[in-house]
Amino acid sequence: MARDLVFEIGTEEIPARFMPGALEQMAALAGQLLEEYRLKYQQVTTYGTPRRLALYISGLAEEQEERVQEIKGPPVKVAFTADGQPTKAALGFARNNGVGVEELVTRCINGGEYVFAVKKEAGRPALEVLPDLLLAVVNGLSFPKPMRWGSLDMRFARPIRWVLALFGEEVVPLEVAGLPSGRVTYGHRFLAPGPHEVPAASAYLQVLEKNYVLADQHRRRRLIWEQVTQLAAREGGRVEEDPDLLEEINYLLEYPTALAGRFNPEYLKLPREVVITPMRDHQRYFPVWNDRGELLPLFITVHNGTAAHLDTISRGNERVLAARLADAAFFYREDRKIPLADRVNKLEEIVFQESLGTMLAKTRRIMRLSRMLVQALDLPGELVPTVERTAELAKADLVTAMVYEFPELQGIMGSYYAAHDGEAPEVCQGIRQHYWPRFAGDRLPDSLTGMVVGLADRLDTLVGCFGAGLIPTGSQDPYALRRQAAGLVTMAVELDLQFSLAGVIAAAYEGYTEGGIRLAQDLTTVREQLAGFCRQRLEHLLAEKGIRFDVIQACLAAGSDDLADVFHRARDLNAFREEEGFAALQTAFTRAFNLARQAGERYVLQPDALKEKVEIELYRALEKVRQQAEPKLKAGNYLEALKAMTPLREPIDAFFDGVLVMAPEKEVRNNRLALLQEVVDLVFQVADFSRLVP
Repeated sequence: MARDLVFEIGTEEIPARFMPGALEQMAALAGQLLEEYRLKYQQVTTYGTPRRLALYISGLAEEQEERVQEIKGPPVKVAFTADGQPTKAALGFARNNGVGVEELVTRCINGGEYVFAVKKEAGRPALEVLPDLLLAVVNGLSFPKPMRWGSLDMRFARPIRWVLALFGEEVVPLEVAGLPSGRVTYGHRFLAPGPHEVPAASAYLQVLEKNYVLADQHRRRRLIWEQVTQLAAREGGRVEEDPDLLEEINYLLEYPTALAGRFNPEYLKLPREVVITPMRDHQRYFPVWNDRGELLPLFITVHNGTAAHLDTISRGNERVLAARLADAAFFYREDRKIPLADRVNKLEEIVFQESLGTMLAKTRRIMRLSRMLVQALDLPGELVPTVERTAELAKADLVTAMVYEFPELQGIMGSYYAAHDGEAPEVCQGIRQHYWPRFAGDRLPDSLTGMVVGLADRLDTLVGCFGAGLIPTGSQDPYALRRQAAGLVTMAVELDLQFSLAGVIAAAYEGYTEGGIRLAQDLTTVREQLAGFCRQRLEHLLAEKGIRFDVIQACLAAGSDDLADVFHRARDLNAFREEEGFAALQTAFTRAFNLARQAGERYVLQPDALKEKVEIELYRALEKVRQQAEPKLKAGNYLEALKAMTPLREPIDAFFDGVLVMAPEKEVRNNRLALLQEVVDLVFQVADFSRLVP
């Protein structure tokens, strides 16, 4: 027999960003606990609105499964005498496990016979174990910023106000945060607040929908998007897909109804970002576009209620947006009265970080580092003045009224204001793009100025924070250093920027010392910690590209100072694994590597001292392979270089079969080890093959 279970935790409004993670956790915890509690079920589903987290388990067994435990005991010949009488060993084993000696059974394991105690534990009714299981679910949930309320020690996303727990038609008796469970839920806060009785678990969704709550977040999301797109079409426009905005709106309401509003077309003369940001980021409205990609004086929003009084609600939203756009227009007009370049010195009033100086000091460091990066990246020297100007103006919009009010527009407004001031297009473009990529999957800068200044900005932040000891721990990353490092690594790999990571870290560190800021950590420590931090981001990026874990580790072991080069080597080695010559080269390298690493020191090869035929032939084969492979290695064509190395397998095998590498004569031994070291060095320019899984 089976029934459905519903468990609802009613709360004050939970922040939208908490909800997806909480629902995933709830489902995972429930599945894990049901297995532990030996309760069979058909499906686990979670539902969520701003005021509730709900767990629904369909087809839940009414009793636990019986637990059968077999405990291994002594061998049969120790447990029983030749005539079948139990020994003290058998009697003691049976007594310790709570079974009679006559209940012991024998099992054959690996050719030997042993006695086993078989213990059976009957299943308890589900209604008896569910209170503990559901409490474990509640206590297992974690939130980014949990809170306490009243005099309770319990922490949760928001204060808990009611608990519903039904197994079929029966209430599951438990207490959460001092509240006893029951069969009562609450509907829409204004349209049907409740309480409302739920007769059985199977009626849960219907009772809520009758009282203006769509608890199924997937259905709610589909409904919102259908309403928004259909309404935009009726108004003669379209909305662009915006999964983040849709997800946020989905978890802000319980009964969605879309409506349209308008604003003064005069505001369309403003930069489109100035219009969209107040709409999308502050009011959570969908902008509406025409077929030519032009912004229309129209928005779509979704309110938490029915279609009643939509005209009144629409006018209210229009008034709010009109005020926001009027402010934006005023800021835009006033900001342009002062050239962006004249604002740079005001960056002295903004603290970058308490121990790392002001934004003006950071600007000067970025200018210095950008100059150095032009050289490090082997870019044309004539780019330097443009890069310097971009770096000088990159942060100046932080002291504008527009960016103060709408921080999301930093960089964007700087590019508009720079263009208004007559700055070069490359400078304007660089100011905007030096923030790219802002998040995983974001677009990369397509301007050299944006790319160089963006690298310099990230390096300055990373080196400064690591130098100040502000290294992310666990989930704590207040300066978004993981995102900064991911952006740096992504740019290096995707834009094929080949530079020495250690070198640019040192250059950024020097910028602090020259600026009179003494960092708490020395350069060696910062370089080591930050290189490891970037290496972790690189591992993740390469794994996302489908490169095998062992290939990634093998290539990193051969050096990770040039991030783009690591990618090239990993990509080509990943492809080389599918070639016929892979196994041969791996075997050859491994044989050479295993012996060469025992040397303990570096030896210099003396070709004239090679006397045996097999060692001479290995040396000649190595020289021939080196002549073919090294040009390909220098060109970064690692796949062809690896193919060129595969002929080493046969001479290496012959070498090991024909001579004793660890010869008693010191000179002979050291020269043979030196020969193997030369083989290892050649292959090691791509990867440490000893780390590859055969």
